[in-house]
Amino acid sequence: MALQEEGPITTGIRDTLTTLLSPASLEIINDSSQHAHHSAMRGVTSKETHFRVNIVSDAFDGKTTIQRHRLIYKALNNEFEAGLHALSLNTKTPSEAAKAAEAAEA
Repeated sequence: MALQEEGPITTGIRDTLTTLLSPASLEIINDSSQHAHHSAMRGVTSKETHFRVNIVSDAFDGKTTIQRHRLIYKALNNEFEAGLHALSLNTKTPSEAAKAAEAAEA
């Protein structure tokens, strides 16, 4: 798989989430090219509008999925103002990620 070039929104997402959540792992996937044909994206020249983020952090311990997502959406307000349009989140604690990995191996 080819490495994706990081633009300012990708960098902003990475920097903000790393600072805020000190993640054990952070994967940011730019899916913008798959959504360029959508009517809402017509005329948009940014190549950084749609992302998937997989993040594992101790900061999620004791928080519901909604609380985790709200925390991230609030933290990425500047990126949304700069053109981020859609964000798909997969948020786990280290123990949840370990259980998911074990289940995948079984």
